[in-house]
Amino acid sequence: MRYLALATDYDNTLARDSRVDDATLAALGRLRESGRRTILLTGRRLDELLEVCHCMDYFDYVVAENGAHLYEPASRGNTLLAEPPPQGFVEALRTRGVPLELGRVIVATHAPHQSVVIETIRELGLELHIIFNRDAVMVLPAGVNKATGMKQALRRLGMSPHEVVAVGDAENDHSFMGLAECPVAVANAIDSIKEGAAFVTRGEAGAGVIELIDAILANDLEQIDSRLERRHIALGMRLDGTFVWMPPYGRNVLVAGASGSGKSTMATGLIERLADQLYQVCVIDPEGDYLNLETLVTIGDRQHPPALGEVMGVLRDPGVNVNVDLLGIALADRPAYFTALLPQLHEMRTRTGRPHWIVVDEAHHLLPAAWGHPPLRLGEVVLVTVHPDRLAPSVLALIDVVVAVGDMAKRTLQEFAVAASRPPLKAHIPDTGDGDAMCWILQGGQDPFPMRVIHSHAVRLRHHRKYAVGDVRDNSFYFRGPQGRQNLKAQNLAVFCQIAQGIDEETWMFHLRRGDYSRWMRDVIKDEELARGVQDIEGRLELTSPQSRALVGAAIDARYTVPA
Repeated sequence: MRYLALATDYDNTLARDSRVDDATLAALGRLRESGRRTILLTGRRLDELLEVCHCMDYFDYVVAENGAHLYEPASRGNTLLAEPPPQGFVEALRTRGVPLELGRVIVATHAPHQSVVIETIRELGLELHIIFNRDAVMVLPAGVNKATGMKQALRRLGMSPHEVVAVGDAENDHSFMGLAECPVAVANAIDSIKEGAAFVTRGEAGAGVIELIDAILANDLEQIDSRLERRHIALGMRLDGTFVWMPPYGRNVLVAGASGSGKSTMATGLIERLADQLYQVCVIDPEGDYLNLETLVTIGDRQHPPALGEVMGVLRDPGVNVNVDLLGIALADRPAYFTALLPQLHEMRTRTGRPHWIVVDEAHHLLPAAWGHPPLRLGEVVLVTVHPDRLAPSVLALIDVVVAVGDMAKRTLQEFAVAASRPPLKAHIPDTGDGDAMCWILQGGQDPFPMRVIHSHAVRLRHHRKYAVGDVRDNSFYFRGPQGRQNLKAQNLAVFCQIAQGIDEETWMFHLRRGDYSRWMRDVIKDEELARGVQDIEGRLELTSPQSRALVGAAIDARYTVPA
């Protein structure tokens, strides 16, 4: 199952005229019988809700007072998620004749009293905010809303917002619907709620919720996956500068290429982008390639093999991404360890939907061609390997996207095609050209195409340091001048800038007019934006030597930290 929880507003969504009808309750029952969880979110006070709602047992958690109060029906446990406003605020409103309804935290009134409320907050200098729900006016501490309450409920369920379908109708539903993976509006919702929804039900209120539940039970809302583009992950960039997007669910990716071709760079960037979108990642790291990735918490080292229980324990926190370091496990024992870990990861996914993605490096060692274990459902997996033809055929059959990196990318794709029993690549398929990878999206009969890898923040920072103060060795820039009288080597940008300040005018202008500076920055530094900026300077014939030096230096300083 993709969606493991339904979060629903109460009034005018689940309920009509404060009551939930029998057909809607029956649909909630069917949803819970499927193993899914339910969360009710409302602006009402809990005691008020208990008077009108006689179906509390249909919910795992209730978020009342618009996010300020968490209630667990099974245990009748109450948790306040914020402090109430000061009593002086309440007294000031009453003095001004504002009718109030007070909860444990919330202070509520109705239109047209919002102007008095706002003025009172301003005069008293309080950090409170107002939330509207049609004619209702609710005052809460800053930062408290239905989304913050839903986060608390999900944490107790061991889930993340990516497992949630949210349905609502009014202004105060924006926050939790925007947090959920799939936002849905009932037909009677206000226009702004409909605009932000993945789809709008045909039925109003409870009838719309029944329609939604039936669609979840039928096929996990598969028909609207294409509408969730805001959740898609950038896989790479086409040569025309457009992104290659990938849905975050239902895909298996193979990253393949020779040693040193950039497989780890591709995988690291993808891991970082998944983590940025709060998709939990579990990396299986046989060679220690991901130890320095800041988004990951590493379990195990050379002296301490990662215990299965420790790995699973850390993954219980939806906000933690884990790197399972296998360096402490003998090479021959790693496939057995992985075979023991994988079922536990899938069992956790069945309960919580997490970890959302599993990245397996050196996959040909852990899932070899001779892998004789019963097939497991591979979903949302990235397999990284030098040898796609050494992977188990049952695994290759599950691959949806292949990214081949390096100079031999086309040959790597051909190796995959043969190993996966696919037709050979067509003769007209191009090489990588100006890209550094080939991408093959296997659905729909698409041909492979060149792609540029998107580096992670960590790799970009490392490369920036390399180019600023490192050593590009044989690719250094040489200031030689018109007759080759000079031979001054700049092995990085820092040295380049130092030499540029002291070199004679004839040598500087010789290379400037030939476009040598922008060419080096494009071909060696591989910074297209910097190269374009310097190329513009090279083309300005009116600039004097000191002016052009200053402008080139400023262009470099704007993008790199170069020592003075």
